[in-house]
Amino acid sequence: MLKELNPLLHSQLRLAVMSILMNCEKASFVYIKQHTQATAGNLSVQLDKLQAAGYITIEKGFEGKKPLTTCAVTDNGKAAFEEYVNALRDYLDVK
Repeated sequence: MLKELNPLLHSQLRLAVMSILMNCEKASFVYIKQHTQATAGNLSVQLDKLQAAGYITIEKGFEGKKPLTTCAVTDNGKAAFEEYVNALRDYLDVK
């Protein structure tokens, strides 16, 4: 029996965000926005959902006088992403 794909990660933008964060220690909001081509508002909403699920952390601070928001994947986020990828492999019958 195939596992259900995690609906939180199955969203195109949230999956893109998690994919980016799985490959780096942390990433700025601007970096994620540029690489996903999302609007700032939509990205903000999706980051909040990932944070609420405990999949990412969001830090707000300043770089000089400019606001800086950075995101990082949590251990729970890594586990959920790996589980999602494994379930997807099962669907595709790829080992």
